[in-house]
Amino acid sequence: MALEYFDWEVGDVFVLHLQGPITLGQATQKLRELLHDTVSSGRKKILLNMAEVYYIDSSGLGELVAACTSAQRQGAKLKFMKLTPKVQDVMQLTRLYQVFEVFPDEDSAVRSFIVSTDDPADRTP
Repeated sequence: MALEYFDWEVGDVFVLHLQGPITLGQATQKLRELLHDTVSSGRKKILLNMAEVYYIDSSGLGELVAACTSAQRQGAKLKFMKLTPKVQDVMQLTRLYQVFEVFPDEDSAVRSFIVSTDDPADRTP
């Protein structure tokens, strides 16, 4: 099965629902292009729904790290929700939970975009 996706918006948060494995080859290339196009279109709050990503290899993880870095450089924020058990295990083993913001559901993930800010002046003490 190839990597597929569909998307929707919740307010100003753009949600990408990924389906299939994220592995070296067409899947990582498709993911790279999808995230590049999303950020290039001006979307700044991007949420990846990983509920149907049943496998990810080291190339897929590398692509996600690169996507987060690229998004940050362009003023966008990339977050994750609903990791499958296998993907969650890989994230824990590689300690990528320290790099990525991961949420159990859409509601908490979308709310996190509202309360998070990069401007310390906007934070309440």
